[in-house]
Amino acid sequence: MAVSTDARATEPDVGADVGADVGSEVGFEEFARAAQQRLYRTAYLLCGDPETARDLTQTTLAKLYQHWRRAGAADHPYAYAKTVLTRTFLSERRRGLRDLLVLTRTGGTAPAPAADHADLRVTLLGALAELPPRARAMVVLRYWEDQSVASVATLLRCSEATVKSQCSRSLARLRVRLADAGLSLTES
Repeated sequence: MAVSTDARATEPDVGADVGADVGSEVGFEEFARAAQQRLYRTAYLLCGDPETARDLTQTTLAKLYQHWRRAGAADHPYAYAKTVLTRTFLSERRRGLRDLLVLTRTGGTAPAPAADHADLRVTLLGALAELPPRARAMVVLRYWEDQSVASVATLLRCSEATVKSQCSRSLARLRVRLADAGLSLTES
């Protein structure tokens, strides 16, 4: 599945109105069908790997199903789902970092770094993958999902100043990485 920026402009507001079956299994199925592709795209931008993004999307939907009564009754179920997705991603990354530290301390080998690619999308995804998970989540939510600084701060439970400074630093790192690849990153 390819990530496309064109699709996000034509998508309806997923989950703004789940229907009469709020909290029911049917309501969840309708929501999951409508939101799955958008959740996958966000997960892919966070992970940079299609298989991991699919797993993250499925984990998010499983968690939503467990708490669908509360999630389905939310004013914006898709925003609720995106919060679950982002927090699950950050939690799994922390767990993966702990596992990597244990592996390194016990004499195991770390995974090989990602190879450089000429294509802009692949290069950008590679550059995003080099950012720490929390900084990557901020950049994806702020610039890809086009959320406000306040909403990103609320979602990630940090101050607005933290979001601004982390995004600024992350964009600077992305610019350097893309310049090294002979590409440029401009703000729109």
